[in-house]
Amino acid sequence: MTQASDSQVRVVHLPATLQNLVNLSALLERMDRSAQAPNPTQYRQLVQHIEHELALRADDAALSQLLGIFPATAQIYENTRYEVAGLCLSPLDAAVQAEQMARQCLQSLAHRP
Repeated sequence: MTQASDSQVRVVHLPATLQNLVNLSALLERMDRSAQAPNPTQYRQLVQHIEHELALRADDAALSQLLGIFPATAQIYENTRYEVAGLCLSPLDAAVQAEQMARQCLQSLAHRP
């Protein structure tokens, strides 16, 4: 598995058991970065396939490497395993800001007539 960013190439060796998840994750990254909005049904189906693969591979030791390469898949992982993972893969500042914004939103909704 290779990843290019800022003219650097990083090679990561992942087990063959993660190949399907790698392919799905790469497709999700391309869809997220595309200038065209993805088809909502196709996007939802892709995310569901990724969720299924993540559930199958949750105990794979190399999963953390894969999640480090594919931020969209890491976000799905956090969302589906929030009770145990929380926002462990998100930068702390972003996680704290998201929590504060959610609290403010909930408070403002609670005070609405």
